Amino acid sequence: MLIDLGVAIVYLLISFDSYYALVISVITFWYIYITIRMASWRADIRRQATNASREEDAVKNDSMMSYETVKYFNAERYEFSRYREAVQKYQKAEYLVTFSLALMNTVQNLVFMLGLIVALLIAAYQVTTRQLQVGDFVKLLSLMTQLQGPLNFFGTFYRMIQNNMINSERMLELFKEKPTVVDKPDATEMPSCEGEIRYNDVHFSYDARRPALQGLTFRCKPGTTTALVGESGGGKSTVFRLLFRFYNSQGGNIQIDAHDVQETTIDSLRKHIGVVPQDTVLFNESLMYNLKYARQSATDEEVYEACRAASIHEKILGFPDGYDTKVGERGLRLSGGEKQRVAIARTIIKDPRIILLDEATAALDTETEEHIQEALKTLAQGRTMLVIAHRLSTITMCDQILVLHEGRVVERGTHNELLAMKGRYSGMWKKQVRAQRAAEEARVLKDKADRLRRESMGGTARAGSAIIEERTSSSDEEEQARRARQNGQADALLTSRSVPVSEMGRIGGTDASNVRRGFWTPGQHQGAGATSSAVQSPPQNADPTGKPAGHP
Repeated sequence: MLIDLGVAIVYLLISFDSYYALVISVITFWYIYITIRMASWRADIRRQATNASREEDAVKNDSMMSYETVKYFNAERYEFSRYREAVQKYQKAEYLVTFSLALMNTVQNLVFMLGLIVALLIAAYQVTTRQLQVGDFVKLLSLMTQLQGPLNFFGTFYRMIQNNMINSERMLELFKEKPTVVDKPDATEMPSCEGEIRYNDVHFSYDARRPALQGLTFRCKPGTTTALVGESGGGKSTVFRLLFRFYNSQGGNIQIDAHDVQETTIDSLRKHIGVVPQDTVLFNESLMYNLKYARQSATDEEVYEACRAASIHEKILGFPDGYDTKVGERGLRLSGGEKQRVAIARTIIKDPRIILLDEATAALDTETEEHIQEALKTLAQGRTMLVIAHRLSTITMCDQILVLHEGRVVERGTHNELLAMKGRYSGMWKKQVRAQRAAEEARVLKDKADRLRRESMGGTARAGSAIIEERTSSSDEEEQARRARQNGQADALLTSRSVPVSEMGRIGGTDASNVRRGFWTPGQHQGAGATSSAVQSPPQNADPTGKPAGHP
């Protein structure tokens, strides 16, 4: 681009006049100057838009990943408004980006057009004074128009480079970060591992004002299981992080088979250590992919054997797609127990000599915990295990139990030895036993209450049925008595006379079927559900045909 402009300036200087070369030089200078200055001004606007876009994505992803929490607290509308605000903020920033770009393009075109007008005015004057021909004027116009292409290319290219640099700022910041744990220049490989672990007067702190480990010292023999117990913040997880070299100890040393871990390469050290975390994170891929992630060279048969040992093989075969089943984001399609057994199977596939269990059964039900414990027994065979546990009932068979308090080992021994000491471990054990008994008693009482509630509900239903039947019977008896009283009143009124049909409606309980020839006699009355005891015979003043005397 600059070469094109240089050639154009030289050509104008030779073919036309120095005025035209000067005009092109001025246009080029101001065009580049304005482009650089306005692009620098736009950089802050573009950076704000990029940050707003990232914030929008963060709000969206946060809401989607935490959708269960959102629904637990009926916060859908709050999340909608939160995301709406993020989108509006991004739209405002993007509007400023578009406006600033249009403004810069306008200023660039204005600079070029002013230079073009000046050059054409000079050329027109020279044409009128016969210094130039009309063809020279047209040639100059065509040449000036073609110069706009290189200038526009410079502006576009510079703006694109600057935008890409802004978008990659976060990545460049990550490149500037230096790892805190690196191999020493003279670090050696650890070709094999027997599994002996030693912590020798280890000190470490995340914050200098609060130490995490203070003179921690213990030894794990090869092939044994050691449990770490104690209150939260006692340093249990820090022991794991230092052994895996997420951090380096600040005092003392950690040895595996008499090799200082800081004198060993990180890659060779981690090959001999397997971790079963409390919260197993899986990739959004198939189960086979996640299982082979421990060792990509593992065969399918080795994966099946590991899953059988972890008591998960039959469960996987029960899935519609078997080992090709997608586990979802972070493994959300699997239950907690299934993810833990997948983690155990992965560790078996890796086949390390040292196993770290970080509260692997903390959030599982009793039945699932039993399956996990069986899988862990298989995993522990011939390996050194370090276990972090809060449920003391799961570590009673450990070879060694270490009680940590404020970064120190305050008690150590087997389960029975620690109970005999009647110290911290004994107190923790008694509390858990009492809590377990209380939970069992509460469960029994709840079962009894449920049973009594069901029985009382059944008794209430039976009593209600009896009351309804009694009320129904009483109603029937009252109805019969009422009708009997009506019959008695009718007999009393009509013992000495006959009643025409027109007067029957005034007497309750009259049955029209008992009316003969337009008259009703007392002996013919029958109440509902009752029969009159009166003798049904013709009245005394009636002839044998039933007609009254004197009747025509």
